[in-house]
Amino acid sequence: MAKDNGVVVITGGGRGIGAATARLAAGRGYAVCVNFRSDAEAANEVAAAAQASGAKAVAVQGNVAAEADVIRLFDEAAKLGPVTALVNNAGILERQCRLDEMEAARFERVFATNVIGALLCAREAVRRMSTRHGGRGGSIVNVSSIAATLGSPGEYVDYAASKGAIDTLTIGLAREVAEEGIRVNAVRPGVIHTGIHASGGEPGRVERVKKAVPMKRGGQPEEVALAILWLLSPESSYCTGASIDVSGGR
Repeated sequence: MAKDNGVVVITGGGRGIGAATARLAAGRGYAVCVNFRSDAEAANEVAAAAQASGAKAVAVQGNVAAEADVIRLFDEAAKLGPVTALVNNAGILERQCRLDEMEAARFERVFATNVIGALLCAREAVRRMSTRHGGRGGSIVNVSSIAATLGSPGEYVDYAASKGAIDTLTIGLAREVAEEGIRVNAVRPGVIHTGIHASGGEPGRVERVKKAVPMKRGGQPEEVALAILWLLSPESSYCTGASIDVSGGR
């Protein structure tokens, strides 16, 4: 088994990109804290798979948009050991439509999870990892989206805007904590084969959109996870404030 890399907190870790990242991290020497909001069965399966590979792992329920839940999440993670990594993966989108058909409550839901949740989790990670606070340093990877650069017109302008905020968070926080032993980077996945498309009302969206991808295919969660683990690792030791597009060239 790989060396002890400390504890990684993965929000939205029970499915899709988060689950793939948790499995890969467990095999690379991390203890894994799998956060989930509602699907306990899926998160527990991911944690069990991590344990089966020899890693320490726990599944922790919590809504990342709720400050008390986020604090409890990190307190539970710390029981596994020092928190040294965060993957800000939790994210939601809603049914495809134009901006002029959206209601304010939708904006609040999307930004609560995608932006406020990421900010809260990043804050708690910094409080535990920063050398300024007595930590040993660490790495944060924010899961953005290629939608931040494309805008998702006619589908998810609100989601795209929330991911634009994640790109800005990545740059600003990276510069803020660079001298404190923390690196902050992002990945921008393109169309990936996950269940999130069903939330938008089109489970088969990847098949429709792949024609616009230069590689002419959708990506797999494991392909995104590999980029995330590289950014978490010392192999990317001089990278901070960077974003890697995992989008097939789109």
